[in-house]
Amino acid sequence: MATHINERMRKILLVINCILLAIGNCCGPLIMRLYFLHGGNRIWFSSWLQTVGWPLILIPLAIAYFQRRENNIKKLFLITPRIFLASSVFGILTGVDNYLYAYGNSKLPVSTSTLILATQLAFTAVFAFFLVKQKFTAHSINAIVLLTVGAVVLALRSGSDRPKGESSKEYILGFVLTLLAAALYGFVMPMVELTYIKATQTITYALVLEVQMVICCFASAFATVGMIINNDFKAISSEARQFGLGEGKYYNVLVWSAIIWQFFFVGAIGVISYSSSLLSGVIIAVLLPVTEVLAVIIFHEKFQPEKGVALFLSIWGFISYFYGEMKQHKKEKQTLKLEMTNTQSSTPPLESV
Repeated sequence: MATHINERMRKILLVINCILLAIGNCCGPLIMRLYFLHGGNRIWFSSWLQTVGWPLILIPLAIAYFQRRENNIKKLFLITPRIFLASSVFGILTGVDNYLYAYGNSKLPVSTSTLILATQLAFTAVFAFFLVKQKFTAHSINAIVLLTVGAVVLALRSGSDRPKGESSKEYILGFVLTLLAAALYGFVMPMVELTYIKATQTITYALVLEVQMVICCFASAFATVGMIINNDFKAISSEARQFGLGEGKYYNVLVWSAIIWQFFFVGAIGVISYSSSLLSGVIIAVLLPVTEVLAVIIFHEKFQPEKGVALFLSIWGFISYFYGEMKQHKKEKQTLKLEMTNTQSSTPPLESV
């Protein structure tokens, strides 16, 4: 009976985290673009908003702590100094990545920036190959080629959807920085995976949340330094008064931006913890066209033929990659099952007394 209840709770938590991931993945880029379209122009401030909502993580961490106390485990934090140090470095890299992404999002339509970020899978695969010895298959290589070609198609027609009043130089810079953001994020993820592999303790959901909280804290601190140097804190009140949707809605956009981005981070972590990173990647991939359509509907962005081609190549690349992953996972599972069967059959029977 207890096993049935635990399995049921696991499924409920998985569904909740899937919903959080879906909300964050679709709405995060949209609300950031909303900020820039209606008068917001603070890049450091926008990148700060992506991680400043980290105190929300304290809620599930508090629940996990009280659950540990019920089991007579009074340890406040599970993270070790070594993992803390690694997480702090990842946090600074995430801060840099957030700035690159925010700058790109300020210059590019959401439909374009989302397609460029799809190349993240290619960068992740390459870095994972060197860092965690990720094996390449025909499907993963095919995905990398398709995503790269999709980015090239957008680059060749880079000025066709340039927002009014924006120079060609600014648009190209936004394109390049968004591509760099995808590359940097593709590097950070395998590094986090490598940290988990080399950890000398059990990787629980509470520990993963603590790692994410440390990453967000250091990313926020990095952006805070940038905001201080750029005088962003002093400019918030004047920017709010000049915001196109009104001062009240300006602060609503800020608050919801911080919350929604935490939905994405916590949701992704939860899906990985209660299922697998494969399912987390599949959800993000499936929601790519949803973000595209929402951007076109909400912001009336142009959707030229080259975007359609890039989107098709991206979806094809995602399907190819995850089909290969599932096929490889099934093969490994069958191999493990065969090895267990051979081990059991080779074990000599116990002699009767």
